[in-house]
Amino acid sequence: MIPHAKPLLGKEEEDRVLEVLRSGMLAAGSYVQEFEEQFKSYHDCRYAIATSSGTTALHVSLAALGIGAGDKVITTPFSFIATANAILFTGATPVFVDIDPVSYNLSPTQLHSALQDNPEVKAILVVHLFGLPADMDEILELAAKYQVPVLEDCAQAHGATYRGRKVGTFGKAAAFSFYPTKNITSGEGGMVLTNDPAVEEKVRLLVNHGQRQRYHHDLVGYNFRMTNIHAAIGLEQLKKLDLYNQRRIDNAKFYNNNIVNSQVEKPACLPDKEHVYHQYTLKVKDRDAFAAYLANNHIGYGIHYPLIIPAQPAYRNIPGCLGTWQVAADLANTCISIPVHPALAPNDLTTIVEVINTFR
Repeated sequence: MIPHAKPLLGKEEEDRVLEVLRSGMLAAGSYVQEFEEQFKSYHDCRYAIATSSGTTALHVSLAALGIGAGDKVITTPFSFIATANAILFTGATPVFVDIDPVSYNLSPTQLHSALQDNPEVKAILVVHLFGLPADMDEILELAAKYQVPVLEDCAQAHGATYRGRKVGTFGKAAAFSFYPTKNITSGEGGMVLTNDPAVEEKVRLLVNHGQRQRYHHDLVGYNFRMTNIHAAIGLEQLKKLDLYNQRRIDNAKFYNNNIVNSQVEKPACLPDKEHVYHQYTLKVKDRDAFAAYLANNHIGYGIHYPLIIPAQPAYRNIPGCLGTWQVAADLANTCISIPVHPALAPNDLTTIVEVINTFR
C-alpha cells in the first residue's frame, strides 16, 4: 500500500528528543523558546507563541482579538471542523461564506456580500486550504473597508507564499498546526504568529493559565502549552520544511504533467501563489468508484472533507447553519486527495499516475 500520508522523522529528531528526556525538563522550557524563535525568524515575524495544538492556537488567537460571546466571525464552510469550533469555543458564532470554485478558499465576492449583510461581524478567519494561499489582497482590502481584523488559519500551509510573502504574516494573527500529517510535525502542537505586541501578550497569558509570574494569575487562562519533547521534534522538522515542501511541489508537478484522465479534475495552478500541497486534491464525479479503484490498487487516499462544516451533526443547532453553500457542497461530494507527501519514491508516483490514467 502506498500511504496517503507519512511523516518523515529521522535520527535528528530522535537525538533531540533524547536530549530532552535526559535533561529531565519535559514540560515547556528552553526547547519551546528556541522553537518559537526559529519559527518567527523563518516567517520574519515579531512574535511566535507555541501551543498544544493548531486548534488551541486558533482558540487563543480569536480570544486575544477580543472575540467573545455574541460576536460573529466570518469563515469558510469547507475546512477541518477545528476552524469553526475555535469560534464556538469563544462563545462567538461562525458566519459561513462560500468558497471560490477554483482555489477552494474563501470567495472574496461572497465575503463582500457577507460583510454587507452582517455589519456586526467582528473578525474574518481565513483558511489557506490544502496549502494554497487565499486571495489575501482582496480579503485585506475588504477587511480594511469594513474595519474587521483578519486571522489566518495556516494549519495546512507551512511555508506557502502569496506574491512572495509567507502566509501567516498578513493578518492580525495566524495559527499553525504540527499534527503528524502536516507539512512538518512536532507530534502534536501549534503556533501563533503575530506582529502585534498586545496580541502576543494576551496569547502568552491564555496558553499558560493567565500567568505572567508563576502562581500570579492575571486572568483565567488554559493549559495550552507545548512541551519540550514536542518542540524538540519541531525544531528539527523546521530545518527540513523547505526541502519537504519542494518535494511536495515536485510530486505535484509530476501529477500535473502526467495525469491525463479526463474523468478527474486536477487542482488549479494559480499565479502569485506558491502552493505547498499539504494535499493534492482531485475532483471526481463518481468518487465512490474511484476510491474503491485506488484501494483495490493499493493506493491510499483521503477525503477532505465529505461534509461541509454547517452540515455536520454537531452543528445541527448552531445558528446560521441552515443556509446554502453550493460550491462547498459540490466539492464535498467530489473531492479526493492522493498521496503527495515527501516520502514518495519515483516508482510510487509512476504507479499512482498509471492507476489513475486507467480508471474508467
